[in-house]
Amino acid sequence: MLNIRHYIYDLLIEQGISETTAEYLNMLALLLALVVIAFIVDFITKRLLWRFSTAIAKRTKSSFDDILIKNKLPRNVAHIIPLILLIEFVPQVFSDFAYTEDIIEKTLKVIAILLTLRILRSFFHSVRDYLKTLPRYKDKPIHSYIQVFMIFAWLLGVFSIFAIMTGITFWKFATSLGAASAVILLVFRDSILGFVASIQVAVNDMVRIGDWITFEKFGADGDVIEITLATVKVQNWDKTITTIPTYALISDSFKNWRGMSNSGGRRIKRAVIIKTSTIKFLDDADVERFKSIELVSDYIESSSNQIKAYNIENGVDKSVLINGRNLTNFGVFRKYLQTYMENHSAINKNMTLMVRQLEPTPQGIPMEIYTFSSDIRWQNYEYIMGDIFDHVLASVKFFDLEVYELTVANSD
Repeated sequence: MLNIRHYIYDLLIEQGISETTAEYLNMLALLLALVVIAFIVDFITKRLLWRFSTAIAKRTKSSFDDILIKNKLPRNVAHIIPLILLIEFVPQVFSDFAYTEDIIEKTLKVIAILLTLRILRSFFHSVRDYLKTLPRYKDKPIHSYIQVFMIFAWLLGVFSIFAIMTGITFWKFATSLGAASAVILLVFRDSILGFVASIQVAVNDMVRIGDWITFEKFGADGDVIEITLATVKVQNWDKTITTIPTYALISDSFKNWRGMSNSGGRRIKRAVIIKTSTIKFLDDADVERFKSIELVSDYIESSSNQIKAYNIENGVDKSVLINGRNLTNFGVFRKYLQTYMENHSAINKNMTLMVRQLEPTPQGIPMEIYTFSSDIRWQNYEYIMGDIFDHVLASVKFFDLEVYELTVANSD
C-alpha cells in the first residue's frame, strides 16, 4: 500500500497537478481502493464462514450450532477481518491528513466496539434459545440473565466509546463517573430492581414460566408466558396480556397455583344455607322413611339401634321427642353428603374430604363441602363442582330441609 500511495502521488505530480490537489486525489483513490477491497473481503469471508458453519451444523447432532447460525453469529464474526483491514491501512491512506486520520481511526474503533457488542448479543441470544430447548431450563427466567449480561456489556461498550472519543483512558474515564453514579442508578432503577428480583425469584423458585398466578393488584389471573429483567408477562384466561414489574413479585403479595397443579387436586369449598326452621328431630316414622335412602340406610340403622339401646338403658322418657338421644334430619343430611362425596368418581380421595356445619347466620346454617377434585383443569373442575351442587340442591327436600332464598316484599 505504501508503494502504491507514492506511485499514485508521483503520477499525479508528473501530470502537472498541484501538490495539494495531488494529495487529495491520492487520498480519495486509496480510500476508494481500500473500501472496495474491504467489501470484497467481507463478502468472501461471509460466504466462507456461512458454508463452513452450515457444513458443521449438518454433521453435528447438537442444535446449538444451528441456533448460532439462526442468530447470525457467523455473519457478524465475518465482519472482523475487513474491519481489521481498514484499521490497519487507514493510517497510510490518510498519512497526509492527520486530523482526518484521527477521526477515522476513532470511528473505526467505535465500530469495532459496536461489532463486538453485536457478536456478544448473537452469542447470548443463541445460549438463551438453546437453553429453552432443554426441559430443565424451560421454566427458568433465562431471558433475564441474558439481559443482565448485555446491560453490563453495553455499559462497558459505552464507557469505552466515550473514552475513545475524549482521548481519556478507559479506567480514568470510569473512575470519573463516580459523581454521576446517582444519575446512573436513577436511569437504571427498574433494571437494577428487576435484576435483584429475578435472582430472588429464581433462587426461591417463586415463579416459573407456565405457572398460573393471580395478582389482584395488577388484575392478572392466568399463565406466566415470559419472565424478563424488568417485566413478567401473564396471559389471562380471557387471552389478554398483563405486564407486571418483576420486582413486584417480591414487594407485593400474589397467589401461585403451582402447588395445586402439582398436588393433583383442586379445592372445592362451597356451602348451601339451610333454613333453621326446617331442622328437626326424627321420630320413628321419619327414621323408617329415611332408611329407604341407600347411601345412609346402614348409618341410620346402626345409629338408631345405638340410640334406642342408650335411651332404654337410661330410662329416657321418649313421650317428649327432645329427651335422650335423637337423630336429626340435618345430621343425617350431613352424613348423606359425606358418603356421596366419598363415592364420587371425580373426587381425589387422597386429599382432605369433609362436609361440615359452619357458624349459624341470620339466613340459616351453612352446610359446606370441603374437598378436592381429581381433575385440576378449569373447565372440568367447574363441571364437577356444578354436578355436585346440582345433586346437593336437589337432594335437600328428601330430608325435609329447605335452602334459604331471599324474598323481597312487594311494595304494592
